[in-house]
Amino acid sequence: MLLVADIGNTNVTFGLYRGDKLAAHWRLSSNVARTEDEIWILIKMLCESEGFNIRRIRGFSLGSVVPHLTPLFMRVAESRLKVPAVNVTADLDTGIKILYENPHAVGADRICNAVAGYARFGGPLIVVDFGTATTFDVVSAQGEYLGGIIAPGLETAASMLHRAAAKLPNVELRFPNDLIGRTPESSIQSGLMYGGVEMVEGLNRRFKERLGDKTRIVATGGLASVLMPKLSTVESIEPILTLEGLLLIYKRCAFAPGKKKKS
Repeated sequence: MLLVADIGNTNVTFGLYRGDKLAAHWRLSSNVARTEDEIWILIKMLCESEGFNIRRIRGFSLGSVVPHLTPLFMRVAESRLKVPAVNVTADLDTGIKILYENPHAVGADRICNAVAGYARFGGPLIVVDFGTATTFDVVSAQGEYLGGIIAPGLETAASMLHRAAAKLPNVELRFPNDLIGRTPESSIQSGLMYGGVEMVEGLNRRFKERLGDKTRIVATGGLASVLMPKLSTVESIEPILTLEGLLLIYKRCAFAPGKKKKS
């Protein structure tokens, strides 16, 4: 079995693969105060809760945008699980050529989305990821990571608005009954939700003007399903795309020349 972990600023998502099939996955809140011992215990509890023997894990693939947690998870893999571990960075030969001015500035989650998205759909491709930030990752027909767009995520925008204006409430992220809000709550919901839709739809149309009408557009991330009914430019939701990228990169990079396979 392969354990994968996608560490974001808001959540950590674990996945457990048997071959190419995702056998289980869990989403937990990110907590930068966690220790190595706590991470080890957490992984054991998650696996045991679903009846998996942690000693059958044969590898670990990590994608992290939280620098404090990255070495802790890698040490758990290497010293506790005692398995080969891959930390996704721009230094790896992932099969995707990164054309960012500074390739190391591309987050591991975006690399994973590009790798998995291109493997599934080819290119040109846009992956819209609804997380702490709403990101757009652009992959060319030749499998090149061209760059993208980073905008505030819906939860981030809602929280910032609530903190910046004392009289404005924090609201549930859902579409209100009417576009025209008649309460502060529904007015904020309309601005966030319909504003988010128009941003995504408008940017996707601009991408197609730039890359051509054959450009594929898919979505991932926790809030993708909330917006999907209003998104005409997005063809599908791929909820485990980042985990799939972690799997593909591990398979390509874990036993590259110069590395020994663990028996």
